[in-house]
Amino acid sequence: MRVTHVITRLVIGGAQENTVDTINGLRAKAGLEVKLISGPTIGPEGSLEPKTAKIPGLLTLVPELVRPVHPLKDFIALRKLEKILREQKPDIVHTHSGKAGVLGRLAAKRAGVPIIIHTIHGPSFGAFQNQLNNIIFRAAEKRAARVTDHFIVVAEAMRNQYLAAGIGRPEQYTKIFSGFALKPFLDAKNDLELRKELGFAPDDFIVGKIARLFKLKGHDDLFAAAPKIILRNPKIKFLLVGDGEWRTRFENLARSLGPGKHFVFTGLVPPAEVPRYVGIMDALAHLSLREGLPRALPQALSAGKPVVAYDCDGACEVCLDGKTGFLIRPGNLKKLTEKIILLASDDVLRQKLGQSGTDFVREYFPVERMVDSICDLYLKLAAERGIRL
Repeated sequence: MRVTHVITRLVIGGAQENTVDTINGLRAKAGLEVKLISGPTIGPEGSLEPKTAKIPGLLTLVPELVRPVHPLKDFIALRKLEKILREQKPDIVHTHSGKAGVLGRLAAKRAGVPIIIHTIHGPSFGAFQNQLNNIIFRAAEKRAARVTDHFIVVAEAMRNQYLAAGIGRPEQYTKIFSGFALKPFLDAKNDLELRKELGFAPDDFIVGKIARLFKLKGHDDLFAAAPKIILRNPKIKFLLVGDGEWRTRFENLARSLGPGKHFVFTGLVPPAEVPRYVGIMDALAHLSLREGLPRALPQALSAGKPVVAYDCDGACEVCLDGKTGFLIRPGNLKKLTEKIILLASDDVLRQKLGQSGTDFVREYFPVERMVDSICDLYLKLAAERGIRL
């Protein structure tokens, strides 16, 4: 059975890592031939292209498949995607992300692909968009939904949001958590040499944040809460893992807090190195205002680190309030401050939440479980269409 995945770009991010991990896992399954189509990877977020380019014949790049709305390029990308899919003749097209999700599904239908699947990694519309963009993106998603056989969601929240918008039917949705390789995080240690290298003391309480340095990721709220947090406990420091277009802005904010190195920026960190940085964290703050189910949460929990997260999209499905961390209403800086101070002052509570988190992630987030669930869905849909391996 031939399967082609389509994604807008291969930057270092949760949806992209999910897609690459899925493809690698599926390629090991007997009877499956897997290919990938992507737009170009540009920007400071880093690229996963090298991980796919070393596999001969796996990746096809479409230069016109770009993230911003661009009518001419979008039309060309649609025609190129259709041409490639006609040549590849896949039994299943599985799309990811907003732009590739819409164009890829429409192209697959035009190319006569029997089964079309789309994974919703995060919402394309919502309060984070202006009214015009919401109208455009909802209309595009509804149009693409008419040619979609099945949706995979990484969190229940995505199913609820899309059904509420009139996209698809309940029986078309399957939730599959975005799994990852657990062992590097389970084995992560508090590396005192790395702490020293980054300018942290052995007894500093490190609050980590893993996210692109860009809008909607919640860094502004962390900087807004930091002065009161630092005033109450000067040993609390912040480790920002990732890079992005807003790095200079955030570095200026960090300097404005006065003397002392309370914020440390790692810059771009390859995915394989992330567990090393999680190992020196004492807790993780995730304050994103738009994310399907942030991978940073289960990654931190797998290393036994409690989390503080905004109750946004699927965060509540991993940050179980009072069990694996603390869930906070977005923008509630008072509560954010209180919970970080509490975690820094209560070792027993921190260890209890971290252990519960590790147990939860061990059960639901192994990458093997994700790949098996996706493969089972492929086989079920294929059997319904009379397609065999």
